Amino acid sequence: MYVIGIDPHKGSHTAAVLDGNEELLGELRVDAGHGQHDELLAFAQRFEPRTWAIESASGWGALVAQQLVAAGEIVVDVPPALSARARLLDGDHKTDRHDARSAAIVALRHRQLRPVTEVGYRAVLRLRADRHHDLVAARTRAVCRLHALLCLLIPGGQPGRLDEKSARATLAELRHLGLVDIERKAAALDLVADIGRLDDQLARVKNRVHLDVRADNRRDHKVAELEAAGGEVLRRVTEQGRTFITMADPEGNELDVTGTSPDD
Repeated sequence: MYVIGIDPHKGSHTAAVLDGNEELLGELRVDAGHGQHDELLAFAQRFEPRTWAIESASGWGALVAQQLVAAGEIVVDVPPALSARARLLDGDHKTDRHDARSAAIVALRHRQLRPVTEVGYRAVLRLRADRHHDLVAARTRAVCRLHALLCLLIPGGQPGRLDEKSARATLAELRHLGLVDIERKAAALDLVADIGRLDDQLARVKNRVHLDVRADNRRDHKVAELEAAGGEVLRRVTEQGRTFITMADPEGNELDVTGTSPDD
């Protein structure tokens, strides 16, 4: 068996091929770009059977790892700490070539490395959850800054929870201001606009984080029922041998109808 270690970077990827005796059989450096996986696959053709060992396959190496998995290759994720330890024990200096070789050595010596699988629906949910977290954090910062400005414009500031509507009403009542307070009011209005925009984005993200409707072997029949109730089909998705229908209810909230149908 051959192991091809890869040291990935933003601009390039370095590959090193080792056999079962940890002998170096070949090396390749490819520029990161649209043809990177084709170059790597062409280079690896003569090494059968093979496993790809990518350092940080969920970090800098995520894209090339997913490209290789999609091409039917076996890929494992090498933690950077393990490859660094292998390089240190072998007395190598830190270079891209040595890092690629160290990743391959780790894969030969450790049989319990995490196999890389094709990203699926869980990755979509993770992206949406991360986006929701970022939006909430941005909204919290905007509200805190708005509270601080209102404390400089109104004695005691505005008590209670701030939202776009109440903040606009409060600011509209502020008249006959001095030069500095005019600028403070303008900055506060900008923050109110930011809060309104973030609220809209949060609503859209929350609409897309949704539950499944399981229909067993009556998926298409369930879709027809939901359409009759006002639902709308957005897209049909086939992923890892599983087909589901993404729909939206009359309020725009998304849901997936899973299961099978006689046509599958």
